[in-house]
Amino acid sequence: MKNPIRVLVDQPEIPGNTGNLIRLAAVTGVELHLAEPLGFDFADAKLRRAGLDYHDLAVMTVHPSLEAAYAALAPERVFAFTGDGAVSHTSVTYRGGDVLLFGRESTGLDEDVKADPRVTERVRIPMLPSRRSLNLANSVSIAIYEAWRQDGFTGSV
Repeated sequence: MKNPIRVLVDQPEIPGNTGNLIRLAAVTGVELHLAEPLGFDFADAKLRRAGLDYHDLAVMTVHPSLEAAYAALAPERVFAFTGDGAVSHTSVTYRGGDVLLFGRESTGLDEDVKADPRVTERVRIPMLPSRRSLNLANSVSIAIYEAWRQDGFTGSV
């Protein structure tokens, strides 16, 4: 992809998940964007243990709000990942510059965020019925690897 896929997490709460996302960004080349408020600070030992040793290899930006993230990213397409998504993550044809939007661990994306006109599509990751949700870092990994697979894993070894 000419431009990297960009992952935007609105109000992440768990430092270990964000550490894993930092590591994921470093090994896949995606940009990681976090919209405040964050449920932790970057001095948290769990964050450092999970991925901060990869921090220098990852492109990561913390934005003061979701609105500020949208303003900085100026996305052409935003895919909101949610349990009530209309299409499967494998049905989307991803392009460089796309924003893959995820919500906080406890509640996911707020209804007003999902209804925002900047959201191109609500996307779901299939799972068995009567299950609450996937872990945030796992969900982001599934989405990123599908987008990267579609691009032939460009840049990988």
